[in-house]
Amino acid sequence: MLGILLFATSCSNYQKLLKSTDNELKLEKAIEYYEKGDYHRAIGLFTDVIPAYRGTQKAELINYYYAMAHYKQRDYVMASHYFKTFHQAFPTSKHAEEFLFLAAYTKYLDSPRPSLDQTTTIEAIRELQIFINRYPASERVAEANALIDELRQKQEKKVFDQAVLYYNLSDYVASITTFNNLIRDFPDSKYREEAMFNIVKANFDYASQSIPDRQPERFSKVLEAHNRLSRHFPESRYLAQSQRMYDNAHVRIEQLTANQEITENK
Repeated sequence: MLGILLFATSCSNYQKLLKSTDNELKLEKAIEYYEKGDYHRAIGLFTDVIPAYRGTQKAELINYYYAMAHYKQRDYVMASHYFKTFHQAFPTSKHAEEFLFLAAYTKYLDSPRPSLDQTTTIEAIRELQIFINRYPASERVAEANALIDELRQKQEKKVFDQAVLYYNLSDYVASITTFNNLIRDFPDSKYREEAMFNIVKANFDYASQSIPDRQPERFSKVLEAHNRLSRHFPESRYLAQSQRMYDNAHVRIEQLTANQEITENK
């Protein structure tokens, strides 16, 4: 019962603060709430006083707390926005470098798993690169580069999984195109070898299921894909499987060509 009364009293006092016109008191209490970890109430009071202190000496401090309160509350979308606006408004602040990094870092924290839309991942990479370009001598550059690498791996996984999905759905053209996009866009990808093998496999299945008139051309793509795999990965663990498809495709091309010549000579 006592706890309920204390909570009710606390809520009542906070509502009175919100209605107060004493901005100094609001600011004082907002900082107190922040220091106690009550970021929700701190944000409510900071929101009220920010306009009153705009252009004053206290503006930087208030905006510092405001951005950090959103960050500590794990509202990464709003935190990123306020970190960036702080950097724009106070570019000479001692917190400017830190906040430009945090503007990107909160995008990183908000980046979803690979199976979901990667728009935020792309934005995080861009923001991290902006930080690196703006503060190339910063001690945070190494961390920023590591985060970019991690985010790019997430992008790679997204593309790779999409290509595999297309293959499993027997959409071989889309699968081949997507694997090729992965190889082009991420030349150092850990999926590069497997993607090249999957291109051999997708081309083979596509040719095998094609009408006879289109098979010679499509089986020739199997030969090209195998040659690329063996050229880039001469010790590939997939080479034996790829070689079997290559040999099969070569035989099929010879058979189809012979049949076509017989037909033409009749």
